[in-house]
Amino acid sequence: MTRTGAYGERLGEFLRLEEAPPTLVTRSLRSTELAVTETRNDNPVPGLSGSFAAEDAYLVSLKLRDYPECEIWGEGRHIKKADVYAGTTYLYDLKTDPRYVIDKPFHSIHFYVPHSALDGLADQSGTRRIDVVDCSPVGHDDAIVRHIGATLQEGLRRPAEANQLFIDYMMLALTAHVAQAYGGFRHKAETSPGALPPWQLARACDKLEADIGGKLPLQAIAAELGLSVSHFSRAFRASTGLPPYRWLLHHRVRTAKRLMSVRGLSLFEVAISVGFANQSHFTRVFSEIAGISPGAWRRDALGTASGER
Repeated sequence: MTRTGAYGERLGEFLRLEEAPPTLVTRSLRSTELAVTETRNDNPVPGLSGSFAAEDAYLVSLKLRDYPECEIWGEGRHIKKADVYAGTTYLYDLKTDPRYVIDKPFHSIHFYVPHSALDGLADQSGTRRIDVVDCSPVGHDDAIVRHIGATLQEGLRRPAEANQLFIDYMMLALTAHVAQAYGGFRHKAETSPGALPPWQLARACDKLEADIGGKLPLQAIAAELGLSVSHFSRAFRASTGLPPYRWLLHHRVRTAKRLMSVRGLSLFEVAISVGFANQSHFTRVFSEIAGISPGAWRRDALGTASGER
């Protein structure tokens, strides 16, 4: 059986890596699998890359390291040599067997986007489907891909701390950007949602609060309200000022404050109780949102000189 999906272990094999690279996966669009993978090799064995099974999908590649005189191949033949610069974005059509000569150290973040995800975005918006995505072998100065890549890089390095809502939201944003910037996709003006009705907002918040660990996918919450993922995400942000994953982080911090007001619970116990992977992750998020460390907040709240940090 032909294996498809240019991410994770298969992407590692394509680049001849010894171990499967770190990958985050989501199914937030029509149950279509999307993924982001970080690949790096500081001492590669020279040779031509592997080959992917042909599929109707794209690889959006953010380069994190210069790669001079990159020899690019497609459809079984040499296409061109080009200097690839850190910070640029390349798009590859996986129907054309994209390959390149590996003869220098490399470091990249790759987004796997099936065309069916783009179709789902168009169908949800009631607009015409995208026929062609621009996959010309040129580097793009794409600030949005750089921002999403940098944001997801933290999750790739600490996957236990990346909740599913966060991965869903960032990959939804990446897919919409690729559709607009390289496929000519445009939302209909009348489909832009306002705020959620109070009953929908209350139900969405109840669902988020009940899954404090953030394991519930955006698709499940949107389906509960009879909305598309993209419509729900935009309307929820219009209602609360925050995307769902950020709203959940603020809720975790609020819940942690209530727990820390009770003497006897350690900060580790509080962190686990409100859905964080560990105390270090809890401290970073709490400090960012509250502007003070959990230990300092507790000392102020309890009026004690406790040495707990």
